[in-house]
Amino acid sequence: MQAVHVKRAYKFRFYPTDAQAAELSRTFGCVRKVYNLALRARTEAWSLRGERINYNATSAMLTAWKKTEELAFLNEVSSVPLQQTLRHLQGAFTNFFAKRARHPRFKSKKKSRDCAEYTASAFRFRDGKLTLAKMTEPLEIRWSRPLPEGQAPSTVTVSRDSAGRWFVSMLCEDPAVKPLPAVDAAVGIDAGIISLVTLSTGEKIANPRSEREDGECLARAQRALSRKARGSANREKARGKVARIHARIADRRRDFLHKLTTRLVHENQVVVIEDLSVRNLLGNRRLSRAISDASWSELRTMLEYKCAWYGRDLVTVDRWFPSSKLCSACGTVREKMPLNVREWRCGCGAVHDRDVNAARNLLAAGLVVAACGDGVRPQRNTPSGRSSVKQEVVPPQRKRTAAQPRG
Repeated sequence: MQAVHVKRAYKFRFYPTDAQAAELSRTFGCVRKVYNLALRARTEAWSLRGERINYNATSAMLTAWKKTEELAFLNEVSSVPLQQTLRHLQGAFTNFFAKRARHPRFKSKKKSRDCAEYTASAFRFRDGKLTLAKMTEPLEIRWSRPLPEGQAPSTVTVSRDSAGRWFVSMLCEDPAVKPLPAVDAAVGIDAGIISLVTLSTGEKIANPRSEREDGECLARAQRALSRKARGSANREKARGKVARIHARIADRRRDFLHKLTTRLVHENQVVVIEDLSVRNLLGNRRLSRAISDASWSELRTMLEYKCAWYGRDLVTVDRWFPSSKLCSACGTVREKMPLNVREWRCGCGAVHDRDVNAARNLLAAGLVVAACGDGVRPQRNTPSGRSSVKQEVVPPQRKRTAAQPRG
């Protein structure tokens, strides 16, 4: 049986020449324009006539748009990124009609990410040099790590972040990514703020609080930005300074999460997490900033694709499972557990650390799922005879996607 290779995206920073930067900026603008035109056409067709327009129809529209005097500038850039953005729009509508995502939104020049995707027909990769369509010189890339030996990129995505940094992401097959040898260990993970994660083993991993190190610098930069006149060159420079600080914070946070998740996946065969609704939790005005800085969503995303890469099982426990209020020794469920209670004693005499107890309960529920392969709704009774909250465990979903961030 032939091994299935995983496709990984290798991201590098590059420094374009003035001509390359101008060409890419034009491409970003054209990609955004085509996406918005196609989205408007598809939305109007559905709302006015009840008609669904697919990728082929929008591709024919693109050909017609290029022939008009108003949109003739679309001919000045490579056609491949324009076709790719139509494919991305088709995927967005597919997810929308399948109720996996919201309705696609129009791209904003200020808020949307600048990016363009090139397929193999629109770039040349030879001897470690990448040359994009409509360009005569290769990109000056900082090769922070080598691509997989003998592999060439199938697609290339060029992007520019809000701090003005340029990145190129190359999608390649990576034969080195394969299932790891099976181990007997399993771990339950309780996400928090003081401790970023608490493991069922009792280990607590401190929250690095990535924003705190640059907090004062960020506050000064934001105050300086607020004093600048809108539309002025000084305001744009101040905005760039704020963006660079945010980028530094995000890089630090992402690096920490990559190291943590890689360790957890390598050490454990089964990883159990809680299905937290981060969007709802952000409604808490006192904790929203700390929750955003902890980046629980990114932590879960990394665990999902790394478990798929390395043959591990990721089990997700329903968010209503009373992991904190449930005694891991006798099964009694407390009616209330305020956030300020960090340690509590059960009627059976067991003394629990709130987070460690929650992680152990998550592990126990996750192992039930891993053993039977289906959802579990245990109905527990408290010593007083009253029924406790129903507990549901969501069965694991192991996903393997075409392109994933670096590991």
